[in-house]
Amino acid sequence: MEYGFVDCHCHISAREFEKDLEDVIQRTEEAGVKTLVAVTVEVGEFDRVLPLQGRYPDLVAPCFGLHPLQEGGQRSVDPRIGLDFTPWCAPSHRDREDQLSVFITQLGVATELQLPVNVHSRSAARVAMETMREQGVGRALLRNFAGKPSVALEGVKAGFLFSFPPAVCRNHQRDNLIKQIPLEHICLETDSPALGLHKHERNEPCHIALCCRHIADVKGLSAQTVQIVSAQNALRPFPKAQTHTRHISL
Repeated sequence: MEYGFVDCHCHISAREFEKDLEDVIQRTEEAGVKTLVAVTVEVGEFDRVLPLQGRYPDLVAPCFGLHPLQEGGQRSVDPRIGLDFTPWCAPSHRDREDQLSVFITQLGVATELQLPVNVHSRSAARVAMETMREQGVGRALLRNFAGKPSVALEGVKAGFLFSFPPAVCRNHQRDNLIKQIPLEHICLETDSPALGLHKHERNEPCHIALCCRHIADVKGLSAQTVQIVSAQNALRPFPKAQTHTRHISL
């Protein structure tokens, strides 16, 4: 029986990987990762992701998105689809309204093209989920989710998925959240090169086993069960990854 990991949110095209990308990819594959959902961090990164897909067609699955606040004047924030209502990113009500307006537009594009959404929702989990439900979004992954368990369960009812990076191993703040979300709604991510086990060290996709084991420990399950079920879960929002994970089976 063969099975593997699906990293639902990573930045394999980041500049941090340029000097030793082949070594990173080798470690990724040796760790049993079958698919990297490669999320961009800036518009200029689009043209770096596509060649990576061509170079590693059985591994890299591009995922493009733009943050509601784009570079303009002196402001620049990292581009991911979603809402970020933290005070340093959205200090005013107008900032939050501007984000929400662009988020709705992006959801409309995803719905029209029948694409899933990979959503960043920092300090805005409830608003993000309510907006997605209002816009008729069915396939959504809320990545690095840190909202309240009660809010997460609303997302579970809507069929949304939630992913967690190795950073959850640093402390137990999200253990109760992970306990309450059914395994059938959990995916794995690394967000590499960020959100690793150690704050100031570069994270890599090969470290995905860390969050897998942590989730397994919290839920009292085997790591193998979490690995297989989370990979199968990932095929719901990202069905095009099916060819990458064709060896996964129960």
